[in-house]
Amino acid sequence: MFYSIMKNSFAHLLFGLTLGLATSVVYADPPVAAFYESVGKMTPSGKLGQVLKQEKITTSVKGAQAWRIAYISSDMAERKTLSTALVVAPLGTKPAAGRPILVWAHGTTGTAQNCGPSQILNPVVPLNEYFLLGGNSWTDYGLPSVEEFINEGYVLIATDYQGLGGGGVHQYGVAGTQSKDLINAVRAASSLKDTGAGKKAIAYGWSQGGGAVLAAASQPDYLAQKGTAADGIEFAGFIALAPYDEGILLPRGEMDQVRSQKVMAGMTQSFTSDILGFAHFSMALYGTQAAFPQLRLSDLFSDEGAKAVKEIYTNKCVHAAADTLVFNYGKEFTKLLKAQPDNTLPWIQAIIKGSIPPVKPVAPVVIYWGTKDTTEPPIQGKLYQEQMCQLGGNVDRQQLPGEQTHFTTPGSAAPFYQAWIKDRLAGKPASNNCEQAAQLPS
Repeated sequence: MFYSIMKNSFAHLLFGLTLGLATSVVYADPPVAAFYESVGKMTPSGKLGQVLKQEKITTSVKGAQAWRIAYISSDMAERKTLSTALVVAPLGTKPAAGRPILVWAHGTTGTAQNCGPSQILNPVVPLNEYFLLGGNSWTDYGLPSVEEFINEGYVLIATDYQGLGGGGVHQYGVAGTQSKDLINAVRAASSLKDTGAGKKAIAYGWSQGGGAVLAAASQPDYLAQKGTAADGIEFAGFIALAPYDEGILLPRGEMDQVRSQKVMAGMTQSFTSDILGFAHFSMALYGTQAAFPQLRLSDLFSDEGAKAVKEIYTNKCVHAAADTLVFNYGKEFTKLLKAQPDNTLPWIQAIIKGSIPPVKPVAPVVIYWGTKDTTEPPIQGKLYQEQMCQLGGNVDRQQLPGEQTHFTTPGSAAPFYQAWIKDRLAGKPASNNCEQAAQLPS
């Protein structure tokens, strides 16, 4: 679809540009359902993890009940935010110790208010992917292994992240913020009496969500905070499926303006070989600027580019955003970037600061990856493991059988992480391949 559109004539591209971006610009959020509209008007005043609104929804998963909720979270700068989420819990009598909580962190869906997966009409389904033949939507939604986990007696909560239904601008790609949404989602699930949830949790996430999972594992102080809606939550493990960790690829240590310009030039070159790469890159810059208000989109984008990026990512989810870029700019999308970017030093510093903290994980971590993943290069997980193992972390990294792509990773990993979860909840020690980390394939 992308490439057939790119073959349109230059006249068609000019016509699309005239229609799409030469009109008066209105940065209005896209329409959302009444639940999310009301949440967007709320103030995030209260305890971390406190549920401010909930709505029971129907589900076709046998033996389950489900809700949409809005809960208080915070971003990486500790500013209170509102996030929405989907909660699914078994029916029946809860165990005395409470049910284990599994928190799902989804992959990239976009940055507009209607991009939260809980907003789909029937969101309580196994993971349904846009790119796969079995996908039936314009976005990815659902919870991997939801039916198996309900049968095991687990409570599931799937955060939408801030900015994807609860108001504010989504800080896309800022793992330091998405990880807090994940942690506070567990607090929210534990505080809901109808779920029967306890305090023990395991996080699992894919792509953007895989980065959020890894970042959550390295936030002991945030996890130990008192005065939340559910103090004392305890993570037994963290599962990252093809995780995103752009910061691990960037140089650490002394950084000056000249070096930062070279780093930004390298990043730009890496993400501008095709339109999907550019969509993710420009969206990540948009999300980073939301997390660090001292930055300006005009530092890196042309005047036209800054205007287009803001309009597109305020109103559209990722695949529609990419289509819009193709239709309006075709192969000339790189002209949206400045030839000589400004202020690159604080931008690189912000990207590193918003990435996974270099802190020993609080519980065992496992990473699953495929050899054909070109969306999130597996070298990111390899470098993460090496760093965390040196800090004394328990990190296992497992290559999936066959030739798995980014999009087949969640399904092919399911039998492995299901068994891993059972072992962690049973208190069994987790093994790792830290000693072989340096020799493992990337």
